[in-house]
Amino acid sequence: MSLHPDQVLSDLKAGKYAPVYFLQGDESFYIDQISDFIEQNCLQEAEKGFNQTIMYGKDVVMSQVITNARRFPMMAERQVVMVKEAKDIQDIGKEEGQKLLMDYLDNPVPSTVLVFAHKHKKVDGRKPLSKALAKKALLVNTAKLRDYELPKWIEAYVAGKGLRINYQSVQLLAEYIGTNLERLSNEISKVAINLKDGEEINEALIQKYVGINKDYNVFELQKAISERNVLKAGKIVNYFSANIRAHSIIPMIALLYGYYTKLLKVHSAKDKSDSGLARAIGVPPFVVKEYKMAASHYAMTKVIQNIKHLHQADLRSKGVNAGAMKEEEILKELVFKLMH
Repeated sequence: MSLHPDQVLSDLKAGKYAPVYFLQGDESFYIDQISDFIEQNCLQEAEKGFNQTIMYGKDVVMSQVITNARRFPMMAERQVVMVKEAKDIQDIGKEEGQKLLMDYLDNPVPSTVLVFAHKHKKVDGRKPLSKALAKKALLVNTAKLRDYELPKWIEAYVAGKGLRINYQSVQLLAEYIGTNLERLSNEISKVAINLKDGEEINEALIQKYVGINKDYNVFELQKAISERNVLKAGKIVNYFSANIRAHSIIPMIALLYGYYTKLLKVHSAKDKSDSGLARAIGVPPFVVKEYKMAASHYAMTKVIQNIKHLHQADLRSKGVNAGAMKEEEILKELVFKLMH
């Protein structure tokens, strides 16, 4: 049975354990969350010495895993057998190893909680083992979040901690930390530990506890460009140029490309109401006024031209037709072209 990681964690917190967990995929954050919870909470501390077995894939073959799983617990309701780095089990890709696991799935020991932490890879979907896991194990498939999925994830994660977060802070975290959910959760936790239930995470708190400058960041640069505030944009570009390693141009180009793409949609939208534009460009209604203001500063022809400038800067940042230009020089030229 395949379940979303959140549902699995909810069941675990309610004390519901399955006989076999197979956690696989590219996003290790959820795999770690589930396996860590089972390791820390399935048994009482006094029970772990005899009833908790932690194995590592590169050190074992499947027969060793199954032999341990078929043992019965000592003076406890259940035992835990956990295989970390399970993709490295020596014969998990071989027919013999897979058959041993499928045989166990047909008749798992009810008092054993067997966990495979199969990070950064999935079992070949064409193999019989894949179908057996889907039917007879608790299967969790994880995938890296796409950039556009990050804001909702951040909002949900913050809400799960009993807090709120404003739109600008969501965008800051998504842009500067990206899809590394482990780091993202750690940075949010740094802020959350200093707040009470129901309080809001804002840019000042992110600057204080995460270290993202609320005045000199890519969103402030985007705002300065949209307002055609040359002085402010220049200050931010100079700040970035002084430490270009910490402020790579590549994510800036990606963000600004998305921004101008939205402006293109503002210009071409049939429904120009705030709610209509919010739906068209995928932002909260209260943010729409900023896009309407930017659209008044940038005609559609200029928006199209700026998208071309961004494409050219992207190529140069990757060494195409860049000549001897440094990254900070590419950034300064790009911002000048966008605003003039």
